[in-house]
Amino acid sequence: MATEVASPGSRTSPTDRMTHASLPVNWNDLGQEETITALMKIGREFHAQGWSRGTSSNYSAVAGRDPLELLVTASGLHKDDLLPTDFARIRDDGTPINADQPKASAETMLHVVLARQPSVGAVLHTHSVWCTLLSELYFQQGAIRISGYEMLKGLAGITTHETEVTWDIFENTQDIPALARLVEQRLVDPHRPLRHTFLIRRHGLYTWGRDLAEARRHVEIIEFLLECEGRRLSLRA
Repeated sequence: MATEVASPGSRTSPTDRMTHASLPVNWNDLGQEETITALMKIGREFHAQGWSRGTSSNYSAVAGRDPLELLVTASGLHKDDLLPTDFARIRDDGTPINADQPKASAETMLHVVLARQPSVGAVLHTHSVWCTLLSELYFQQGAIRISGYEMLKGLAGITTHETEVTWDIFENTQDIPALARLVEQRLVDPHRPLRHTFLIRRHGLYTWGRDLAEARRHVEIIEFLLECEGRRLSLRA
């Protein structure tokens, strides 16, 4: 399905953007245009929540499996103002499919290694205040551990609040290829594989799901739980 293309050098009005970005009823089995529409809506929602401010964050969805192709938000754009042309289609090695498309996020390979997992259809990266602060506070411990909250049942595969989750925290290295290799190894760790999310110190979090709907839900649940943890610590101070 062809993606609507704006005239060169132009951006549509806010009213037009809202029309283009009305969310389809069914999030499953979306075409390219519908996927972009859904990602644009996520950008507005996450910005309004304070999770994707300024030009921070990046989002992706699997566009093909054989070979693997991803739709990724372009680099350096405000997520409250995305247009249908503000996305890049990339290959399994992170290179662009079309030479004239916008530059993809510098962190594209993190999306790629996550999307290589057959159960992952979408990846969302946010930069919230609570994630930034708690990833620094718990960095020396290597992870944040959360347990006992009813909202844990919003994460795929969890059926009871009597559960403890462990979310690893990685150093905020500028060597994205090296970090991507480390994440890929940890995803298949036989002892404690990454599940649902990981954090990057003083940076943000990565969340994924089988499709955009699940990944979006995971962001909402994880951000809620991180805020609970932050406020709990504040009340104890």
